[in-house]
Amino acid sequence: MACCGSCVCCPCCCRDGESRTPEELTILGETREPEDEILPRKDYESLDYDRCINEPHIEVLEGIDNKKAKKYEAIKWILVFAIGVSTGMVGLFVDFFVRLFNQLKFNVVGKSVEECSEKGCLALSLLELLAFNMTFVFIASLLVLIEPVAGGSGIPEIKSYLNGVKIPGIVRLRTFLCKAIGVLFAVSGGLFVGKEGPMIHSGAIVGAGLPQFQSITFRKIHFNFPYFRSDRDKRDFVSAGAAAGVAAAFGAPIGGTLFSLEEGSSFWNQALTWKVLFCSMSATFTLNFFRSGINFNKWGSFQLPGLLNFGEFKCSNGDKNCHLWTAVDLAFFVAMGFVGGLLGALFNCLNKRLSKYRMRNVHPKAKFMRVLESLLVSMVTTVVIFVASMTLGECRDLSSPTSNNTTSTQVSGNEMVNSTIKQFFCPNKTYNDMATLFFNPQEVAINQLFHQDGTFSPVTLTIFFTLYFLLACWTYGVSVPSGLFVPSLLCGAAFGRLVANVLKINIGMDIYSGTFALIGAAAFLGGVVRMTISLTVILIESTNEITYGLPIMVTLMVAKWTGDFFNKGIYDIHIKLRGVPLLEWETEVEMDKLTASDIMEPNLTYVYPHTRIQSLVSILRTTVHHAFPVVTENRDNEKEFMKGNILISNNIRFKKSSVLTRAGEQRRRCQSMKSYPSSELRNVCDEQLGGQPAGDNQDILEQMLERRHTPYPSLYPVESPSEDWTMEERFRPLTFHGLVLRSQLVTLLIRGVCYAENQSSASQPRLSYAEMTEDYPRFPDIHDLDLTLLSPRMIVDVTPYMNPSPYTVSPNTHVSQVFNLFRTMGLRHLPVVNAVGEIVGIITRHNLTHEFLVAKLRQHYITM
Repeated sequence: MACCGSCVCCPCCCRDGESRTPEELTILGETREPEDEILPRKDYESLDYDRCINEPHIEVLEGIDNKKAKKYEAIKWILVFAIGVSTGMVGLFVDFFVRLFNQLKFNVVGKSVEECSEKGCLALSLLELLAFNMTFVFIASLLVLIEPVAGGSGIPEIKSYLNGVKIPGIVRLRTFLCKAIGVLFAVSGGLFVGKEGPMIHSGAIVGAGLPQFQSITFRKIHFNFPYFRSDRDKRDFVSAGAAAGVAAAFGAPIGGTLFSLEEGSSFWNQALTWKVLFCSMSATFTLNFFRSGINFNKWGSFQLPGLLNFGEFKCSNGDKNCHLWTAVDLAFFVAMGFVGGLLGALFNCLNKRLSKYRMRNVHPKAKFMRVLESLLVSMVTTVVIFVASMTLGECRDLSSPTSNNTTSTQVSGNEMVNSTIKQFFCPNKTYNDMATLFFNPQEVAINQLFHQDGTFSPVTLTIFFTLYFLLACWTYGVSVPSGLFVPSLLCGAAFGRLVANVLKINIGMDIYSGTFALIGAAAFLGGVVRMTISLTVILIESTNEITYGLPIMVTLMVAKWTGDFFNKGIYDIHIKLRGVPLLEWETEVEMDKLTASDIMEPNLTYVYPHTRIQSLVSILRTTVHHAFPVVTENRDNEKEFMKGNILISNNIRFKKSSVLTRAGEQRRRCQSMKSYPSSELRNVCDEQLGGQPAGDNQDILEQMLERRHTPYPSLYPVESPSEDWTMEERFRPLTFHGLVLRSQLVTLLIRGVCYAENQSSASQPRLSYAEMTEDYPRFPDIHDLDLTLLSPRMIVDVTPYMNPSPYTVSPNTHVSQVFNLFRTMGLRHLPVVNAVGEIVGIITRHNLTHEFLVAKLRQHYITM
């Protein structure tokens, strides 16, 4: 209906751009205001987790018997084991140098502070600490400049990758080197970051690269090992590598497996579970073996299972009235979970605003501005740590009980709890409680809060928690490799220890302080990351105390429910800020008011089973689509199909609605053909377009109808368009036969797979599966093709290489069914085919994002 003549008949046409939602503006292609939410970007590509069962693939399957299948399965197990061992060695490398740099820094600065406390030269000590920290952070930030994807924890990127989104450079070898080296400098530089998150990213990169036996960064690394070179196989190895990273970080192989299942992977199968667990076990025992041997000189003792070891929780010997927790304590744990959820939501909200500010004011500027921001954060953090330790700490008596169990409680690195206390500005037999927390590695500070008793005043804990909360929130997101697990655990442990001090001192309750510190750490971390099952198992495995299972689980559930009321987890927030089109587990119930025909893309770019090279080159050079439907035309039977067939009428309606888009596409293709090095193609469109400049949309439509231009000139090699065709004939139904990928078409053109007009398609050369996947994952670009080597009149038979049986849906399929099929099968393209086998549209990941569906639902309500 004509709706733009009156505001009464169609209010949607009378609304100006400012009244539209950001989602509608995105769909309409209009510019968003800076303060609008950042929406999914359309330049992200999807990974193709569906198998293309074409003729080369079938030939491979026919050559595989049970013996070869068992051989491939054995190779998979060997690779999984190698991924676990390699990830463990990466953890060993990072841990060794972090300990070395921290020991050097704290020894030099600690001696300087002790000397300057008497001589009055503390400014020199501060300068020494600044020099260490800012130098380390500068190196870490420079590495992120080399490979920007190496910044942050990497967990949002790996989660997106496993969801099916291709993020450039996320699993490259150069990213791995910058990540592994950068994180040890970032942690050693005194920033409030952890090395556990980057370990997950590093393990995922090892899982992605090791089975490929090739490298894009170092091209000389290339072995003839064509197995597992597909998105589907790489996805499974990345899942195993991410789990191995968690296992190496926390010494929690089962927790790592559950983390990969709950937080990382969007696709899972029964066979993958056992391989991921085996990979996690390999990483844990590799790291444990070497760390225990290096630190204790007892090879094979297996005393240090992970980079972060919480130590042993137990009561003092002979104290029969002591209990780790009681039923009364469970009520306080629920309250702490509620508060932890609130604090986590506040942390995420502040970090989201900071990240938006960086994206709008720091990232658009010169890249060196990111380095300056990192140095600013390092300088402020160092000054705050130094000043707080020197002025805000309290002197505590050494004669107080030093531990809930024994004075020889071991912590990570074979250090005793008593050996990590700092005496800055305190008389003999006393120590500075604030400096003890700030002037120790974060893992040591966590163990202090878990296992020391009566060593930290409530004022010190309050100040420490506040400063750490604010600085950690500011730090996460700067251009350095940075994890969030350890800072969140340390911040939450201070909160839990503060609650324990209040209950013991002010109320007089007989409680185990270490338990409250652990529950506080779980509450805050759960409020930030919103993990439940995997985090519960990780904390249980890290403490070696199964009795903590129930309180940790209850606390994490309450923290998640509370935090979800206000916002999403920190990783989901950063995924959304990057505009990644992540698909959640399921859609909202309300979205079932939409069908596939409401959300599909009707403007199709298709190819025929036998297509001229000139047309393929034109299509590939003038579009950015990554797949093309292979169709034939129902020219002879169309009149019978048109009689009373509503589905066909709908098909014609979709074609008519896209006539303008296809007319403009014809012009672009003609311009592309003119650059072809062949005299017969340079003028191929001159007669059709007559050299007339493009007018407005209505003029283009009239020109097409009057001149009877076919939307795709010279696509079919046998028959030419007839001048007697009607409008319906020009947009006749297209019978769907399969999908062919852009990478497959480019590979066919580069390898000269074609035949001449006077020949049969049987004379066309055949490519094997190994030849088709040889360039994976970086397939050549159409602009790299040397056109002088190709004859434009040659014909390419794409039928042996297309996917003849992709998943399809009906136009009337509800959105929830479309979403479940797309996400469960890991699809990249989902054709919409009507009842008589005609393709009417195609659905991609961007058509299923929450923002797109919300905008379409609003349009649905307006139309109703």
